Amino acid sequence: MSAAQPAAGAVLEARAITCRFGGLLAVNNVSFGVRQGEIFGLIGPNGAGKTTLFNLMTGLTPPTSGELLYRGQPISGLRPHRIAAMGIARTFQNIRLFGELSALQNVMIAQHIHARAGMLRGVLGLPPAPAEERDVRARAAELLGMVGLAGQAQAKARNFAYGDQRRLEIARALALRPRVLLLDEPAAGMNPNEKGALTELIRQIRARFDLTILLIEHHVPLVMGLCDRVAVLDFGQLIALGEPAQVQSDPAVIEAYLGE
Repeated sequence: MSAAQPAAGAVLEARAITCRFGGLLAVNNVSFGVRQGEIFGLIGPNGAGKTTLFNLMTGLTPPTSGELLYRGQPISGLRPHRIAAMGIARTFQNIRLFGELSALQNVMIAQHIHARAGMLRGVLGLPPAPAEERDVRARAAELLGMVGLAGQAQAKARNFAYGDQRRLEIARALALRPRVLLLDEPAAGMNPNEKGALTELIRQIRARFDLTILLIEHHVPLVMGLCDRVAVLDFGQLIALGEPAQVQSDPAVIEAYLGE
C-alpha cells in the first residue's frame, strides 16, 4: 500500500518532512494528515523515526526540509511553548515529571500557559491571584480524578508506580487545554489490565475534550483496537497508512514490523 496524500481539511499535516542529524536520515520525506477527532496511531520498529516525528511536531527539533501545518497554519520552526499555546500538547517516552512535587502541583504548573495574572505576579514576587489560584487548583484536581489519581493528589510524583506516572503525564498534558494530544508510548510498563484501562481512558478524554489524538505505541493489539487509522514508519520512511485492518495485512508492514 503506498503512502496516501495528506487528507483534505487535516487538523495536523506533515508535508514532505525530512529531518537529518549529521549523516543520519531520521525522517525521510514523510507526508500525511491527521483528521479532526480521530485517534491516529504511529507504529514501527525501534529507530524508525516515530519520536523524532513527534519532536518535529512539537517544536523540539527543527525539520531539515518540508513543512508542518496545524489547522492550515505553518508551525515548522516555532518554539515548543508557542506550539503548546496554539493547542498541541504531548507526553514523553521518557517520563518528565517534577519528581519532588506532588501530583497536584505537577498538573497545576502545566496550566501556566493559560494563566492570566499568575505569571506576572510571580515575576513581581507577589502571591498568585486568589481566584485564579482556586481555579487552577480545582481544574488540576478534576484532571487527576479523570485519570484515576484523585486519591494520590498530594503524593510526590517520584513515588508513583510507573503506570500511574504515565497517567499523571496525561493529566498534565490535558492541563494545557490542547486540541491535539500526542502520546508517546503511553502503555509502556503497564500490565494487561492497565492497558485495557488506558484504552478506555483515551477514548473518554477524546470524547470529553473533543480531542484529536496521535499515539506512538509498541503494543500492537492496543493500537489496532483503538486507532481509527495507523501510519507505519520504517527507517524514517512512511511505508503504510490506512485503517488498522489494511495496515495489518500489508506485506511491507508484515516484513518490516509485525512479522509472519
